[in-house]
Amino acid sequence: MGSIVIKNWDKKNWLSSKNYILKFNNFLIKENKLNSNSQILDIGCGRGKILGSLSSKLKINHKPIGIDLVNHTDKDKRILFRKINALSFFSVNKNKYDLILIKQTIHLLKLKEIKILLSKMSNSLTPNGKILIFTLDPHKNEIPTFELMKTKLLKSLDRDKKILNFISKLYPKRIIKKFSYKVKITKKKYVEMILEKFISTLLNLNNDQIVAGVKEINQKYKKNLKFEDKLICIIIKNN
Repeated sequence: MGSIVIKNWDKKNWLSSKNYILKFNNFLIKENKLNSNSQILDIGCGRGKILGSLSSKLKINHKPIGIDLVNHTDKDKRILFRKINALSFFSVNKNKYDLILIKQTIHLLKLKEIKILLSKMSNSLTPNGKILIFTLDPHKNEIPTFELMKTKLLKSLDRDKKILNFISKLYPKRIIKKFSYKVKITKKKYVEMILEKFISTLLNLNNDQIVAGVKEINQKYKKNLKFEDKLICIIIKNN
């Protein structure tokens, strides 16, 4: 299975802010009818702040499980964390889940891996369980970029379209929803995020390319950046 690692997607930015997490978790609760008895798994949980907050909000009886390839020292204590890739996890998993969440990591996998993973996730759902897959909206993306970042992002979004079509053919009864969050961030903070390669399109850029990109960002944008972070949510129900 793919081993590309994004270490800093949720490191002190809007994705880890209380307002973002609150809105995101309200979306999860609305789409899944979650309660204190819900069994939840998050694939690619990062520091687990979304999952931990959800656990507190619902007063979940059983700690939700979060898996990731990076074991952060500042991960949320309200979750059961395992450093493992998804396919390895499901090879030993015996639990059934009301919600399996995979947020903005599906694009890191090959189509063959996605097909296998979706099958294993489907087999691990409770009778009324759902899989929620979030990916960047490939049609209306507003993430601020420099030129090289934009080129790579457009290529990545084009692949996201193919993944969406691929999943839709595998699961024709899937439901498509949209989630968005209005972001206001200082240019200084956004530059820090770029330097920390918060998004997969930056991972393969070398230091000179990142420095040149930061220079472009400083010239292109004012003190504060405002944009909408738009996601597509694919919902697959247990058949």
